[in-house]
Amino acid sequence: MPLHVPPAPAPALRTVLTALGSPTAVHEARTPALRTAQDTASPELPLPVHVLDQITPAGVSATRLAGWRFLIRSGDRAVAAAETRLTPDGWAFSHFFEGPYIASTERALSQAEALPQSYQARLLSVPGLYMLTLWLHGDCTADGAEGHPAATDLLVPLAPAPPGIAAHRPLRVAELLPVLTLRVTPAPLLGSPA
Repeated sequence: MPLHVPPAPAPALRTVLTALGSPTAVHEARTPALRTAQDTASPELPLPVHVLDQITPAGVSATRLAGWRFLIRSGDRAVAAAETRLTPDGWAFSHFFEGPYIASTERALSQAEALPQSYQARLLSVPGLYMLTLWLHGDCTADGAEGHPAATDLLVPLAPAPPGIAAHRPLRVAELLPVLTLRVTPAPLLGSPA
């Protein structure tokens, strides 16, 4: 089934295009693959990045939109990513980066394309676990910048995933959320032995 990628805000895309066109921004980026790219670099696959700030005792997740991430393609592969963030003055370019999440995101998107159901692609960050997932939202017509993971949505942990959580294994939110809740919730302090 086709994977739906929500449209990024036009100002966010413009900031990335401006940064890509700036020799200073590209030269100062800590992304050797972007600096040495032989082909023209172009932003593709904009994904809204939501942050899972907390999981309530009732198991409800509180998320917020943190920005938009664009994969930067040069030739036949993504060589970097660009992140934008919302400021009081509107969308602003944040930074370029590279690393394992670039290839992992591409792999997860390919996996999602092969699923029998259509989904809207988003990213969900779980800072408390240093974890990033591809969030496959079941409502393809929803505003990608809003909403919370539904129990039937899928989360695909990206590599590297935290110990004990398999990367690239799609799980329903209802299955993965209890695991995340246990991991994020601090263990109670035990009293001193008698």
